[in-house]
Amino acid sequence: MRVAIWAVVAAAWLFASATPSNARGYYGSISVGNWKGGAFTNDKNGAFTHCSAGTTYQSGIFFMVSIAENGSWRLGFAHESWRLTAGEAFPLALTFDGQPAFNVYGMPLGTQLVNVGMPVNSALINQFRKARQMTAFAQGQLFQFNLNQTAQLLPALLNCVVSVKKNGVANAGEFAVATKPAAAPPQQAAPGPTQKPARSGTGTGFVVSSSGHVVTNHHVVGGCSEITGNLSGEAPVKLRLVSDDETNDLALLQAPTPFKDVVSLRQNPILVGNGVVAIGYPYHGLLTSDFTVTTGIVSSLSGILNDTRHLQISAAVQPGNSGGPLFDLTGAVVGVVAAKLDAVRMARATGTIPENINFAIKTGALRDFLDNSAVAYRTAEWREEMKKETAEIAKNARGYTLLITCTVNEQSASAKKGN
Repeated sequence: MRVAIWAVVAAAWLFASATPSNARGYYGSISVGNWKGGAFTNDKNGAFTHCSAGTTYQSGIFFMVSIAENGSWRLGFAHESWRLTAGEAFPLALTFDGQPAFNVYGMPLGTQLVNVGMPVNSALINQFRKARQMTAFAQGQLFQFNLNQTAQLLPALLNCVVSVKKNGVANAGEFAVATKPAAAPPQQAAPGPTQKPARSGTGTGFVVSSSGHVVTNHHVVGGCSEITGNLSGEAPVKLRLVSDDETNDLALLQAPTPFKDVVSLRQNPILVGNGVVAIGYPYHGLLTSDFTVTTGIVSSLSGILNDTRHLQISAAVQPGNSGGPLFDLTGAVVGVVAAKLDAVRMARATGTIPENINFAIKTGALRDFLDNSAVAYRTAEWREEMKKETAEIAKNARGYTLLITCTVNEQSASAKKGN
């Protein structure tokens, strides 16, 4: 897959000039985690054109970042199955860590490659440099990208351009920039008041096993230097990442000791129109330090583009609800809250503002994830006579719904989490 996509990119290269030209490379090396690349030259005259690196995600999309010889930035997206119309630009909304979307245009350079150009001083680049999660919405499709390594990738690309312009491609080597700071003089060894503190973000999780296993979203904890969780009103405990699934946006954590209470996962399917209760920690510390409770119904048994892994729900959720439990009216879990439809983005695309369109990952995908992780969990069958009041469901949830805090060390990771 990676070799084929690199061939597509090289054959339709546009990053260095106003008109597409063939590119040759790569020269030297950029190796930052799963990102690979180097320097490229114009195949016709041998002139240096750009430095680029890319990586393939589980969705099959090849995502690349480039800096041209003149300092301009480009993003590129490619997939072997795409059949695009070259030259027909289309609107593309990029969102970083749940912040307001950047509305740009994607320009197909053939049937499989899309280019997004940005000015040198683009605020988009600044967000991209700091972000840990990016979503791209275009032509009715939503894609997610983990950006854990961009804080190291972008300096490597810059170093590539500077080095090649100075020394030529013949002397190209490894361009990745070391992130470890140089040793300070002895009199400055102690941390000073200007040292950058670690940053943190929050989400929600819930206890799924008597061995202290906790489920949340992958995007809540991906790239964290440290993860903690705490029940409402209790002290936080350190959690370790056991396994994660970027494709289904699930992550499994574990506490050093078991929790007293554990959720039950609903065994039989929930139906359209059934009532649901969402519990989580949105805007923690801004709205309240306690969890919040919202109610609604199952609006659809599929998500965006008929994605059958998801439920569409009307229960209101906000940033911070991510990874939280979605309960049926007996208190059994029927989903993992995963996303809120971006109202601003949809308003720009459709002219109308959507209300209460939110999504949760179905328990079928969750059970598969737990089975693959060898986690023993509890199940429950739906029974009408077992229905509870919302207040009782919320009371019980205090024993197994956690505030998840992701701490990101400035010296070892790129940016704080978005939900």
